[in-house]
Amino acid sequence: MSTLLLPLFGCELSKAFGRKLGSALGPPEKGRAFLAAHLHHDRGITALDGAGRVIGVAGYDLAGRALNGGSARDVLSKYGPLRGPLRLALLVLLTRKPAEGELVMDGICVAAAHRGAGIGALLLREIAAVGAENACRRIRLDVIDVNPRAKALYERHGFSAVRTQQTPFLRRLMGFGAVTTMHRAVTPDDLTGGSPR
Repeated sequence: MSTLLLPLFGCELSKAFGRKLGSALGPPEKGRAFLAAHLHHDRGITALDGAGRVIGVAGYDLAGRALNGGSARDVLSKYGPLRGPLRLALLVLLTRKPAEGELVMDGICVAAAHRGAGIGALLLREIAAVGAENACRRIRLDVIDVNPRAKALYERHGFSAVRTQQTPFLRRLMGFGAVTTMHRAVTPDDLTGGSPR
């Protein structure tokens, strides 16, 4: 992992992904180490501040490769034969592979000190540009019910809810009880950073 990503990954990013992945990859130190060891840099977009520090990250899955990597063997190796299978089952529940012509955004995080400054919007525009460059028809993402701020951001940037899956069986285990899938069409304007509308 790039040393630029380490500070953000160590705190901000782990909090952002921790809501979804905490139960599957915890405890936090072990989860951060696992994610760091299996990160695919070619499936992430970073926003840097004036000093070159990472202040935002957005990951995506395209053509079968996602920001967060690691195989079943990697999970079992890290967590062992007793705890590994349950963690693997939880990760499978959270996995969303792209359909033909689709880019799946699999996470976004902006450092707390930089929220509200348009970094999230910038990352979403860059994700849309990646989709356009790869001839994708749409972008898909999932947002959990305990993250209304993210859902509002996505709606402001052209995403529409297409379905909500109730997951009450995950509330105690993972901290959320519903997952909403959202879509946004990729347009020719996305190549130039234009508006999706």
